[in-house]
Amino acid sequence: METSELLKKVRKIEIKTRGLSTQIFSGEYHSAFKGKGMSFSEVREYTPGDDIRTIDWNVTARFNTPFVKIFEEERELTVVLVVDVSASGAFGTNKQFKQDLITELCAVVAFSASQNNDKIGIIFFSDKIEKYIPPKKGKSHVLRIIRELIEFKPQNKKTNLELALKYLTNVIKKRSVVFFISDFYADNNYKDALKIANKKHDLVALRIVDKTETELPKVGLIKLRDNETGKLMWIDTNDKQFRHTFKTNSLKFENDLKDTFNRSGIDATSIYTHESYIKPLMNLFKNR
Repeated sequence: METSELLKKVRKIEIKTRGLSTQIFSGEYHSAFKGKGMSFSEVREYTPGDDIRTIDWNVTARFNTPFVKIFEEERELTVVLVVDVSASGAFGTNKQFKQDLITELCAVVAFSASQNNDKIGIIFFSDKIEKYIPPKKGKSHVLRIIRELIEFKPQNKKTNLELALKYLTNVIKKRSVVFFISDFYADNNYKDALKIANKKHDLVALRIVDKTETELPKVGLIKLRDNETGKLMWIDTNDKQFRHTFKTNSLKFENDLKDTFNRSGIDATSIYTHESYIKPLMNLFKNR
């Protein structure tokens, strides 16, 4: 991609997602993800209505007038985006590809974190760890992450969720807020790694879904290709029994995934490529 084209894309995403972060998400993000607690800031003279439990008796005795301690939230957090960049991201049948939606979601979270003075880092994974950018503060760092999301080309095509979770647990030493973003289609068993990662960090799962992955439209004979394996197959979408079986399997996968998240104590939401991500993200933040 040409540099000028890349910069235009970055700027376009910045304008859209930074505005959303400022107007909608920043406050909800601040409320949903708490800091370490309260830390002492200063003392001031007592005024009617102050909690008497905050009176500083030493200072009060010294000046012979009541003073209270003022505390402020010890806010600073580290936020880590763990992003599935496998070939299944290059799929979308309505409005946008999964990878485009992932880029916007990451930008919104990154700007929300930055506006709250939090650090932000990112891990790209397929069936290997493709790239790791350590957490830092600042707008320039957020823009770097967005640039990487737009132009990054993974070396591998398949997905290994267990590998990504184990890497996260090993490389991020400090307890962090982690947004794990994937469609969660993977063959390997990652449940134990998920539980361990969530014990160490505050893990949030964002599942990216295309509508046709849950219910096939009736459009006749079509050819499908699995982007991760390259396997081709013809299916007849006019076949009522096939569509029913497809939908049943999709619902089973969704219910099993919800059960996995619930058992691991993880907050999660599904975000569809054909719909706005504002409502599911806002609901996720509000319900925490």
